[in-house]
Amino acid sequence: MKQFPLVLSIVALAVSAFVLVKQTKSTTPAVKTADPTAPVADKNEHAFSIAYFELDSLQNNYQYFKDALSTLKAKEESMNSELQGLEKSYQKKIAEWQQKGNTMTQAEQETANREYQQMQQNFQARKQQLEQNISDQMNDTRKKIRERLEAYLKEYNKDRRYSYIFSDFPEGIFYKDTVYNITSELIKGLNESYKKK
Repeated sequence: MKQFPLVLSIVALAVSAFVLVKQTKSTTPAVKTADPTAPVADKNEHAFSIAYFELDSLQNNYQYFKDALSTLKAKEESMNSELQGLEKSYQKKIAEWQQKGNTMTQAEQETANREYQQMQQNFQARKQQLEQNISDQMNDTRKKIRERLEAYLKEYNKDRRYSYIFSDFPEGIFYKDTVYNITSELIKGLNESYKKK
């Protein structure tokens, strides 16, 4: 009786082995031999190829990008100039109040205080408006650059030789083979396309 659990374990093990062997045989696929008359598939028919371009080189050498950046910089300088002009006019007004100093009546001081608060509000509102305009123009410029780039890449890859074309950025790529670098071709083509427009 003491060996009964051992016998049961051996029987269970044997049954499990039999089921496993039976299951393995039923799921093993039959090996097919190649039909010599069947057409051979082209090895390159489903080839996967990639290319990349260096984004910083594109930014430094694509004329449209440089022109758009120059336009944005000019608008930003104009915004800063306008804000400095407002600030100077406000400082001039504050200097006038300070010169009057103690000679101002209570009513004049209250009026000056209200005017000062209104000037601050106007300045902040104008600053926010100008910054929003610059931000909108930057986003619009990025969108246009992306659209131009995508349109050019569709034309560039109309022969479908690349499955993917992506930009190189340091945080996203850990290894790259320069054989797949199309940056110079891309810059040349984009600049030629930009000159035509």
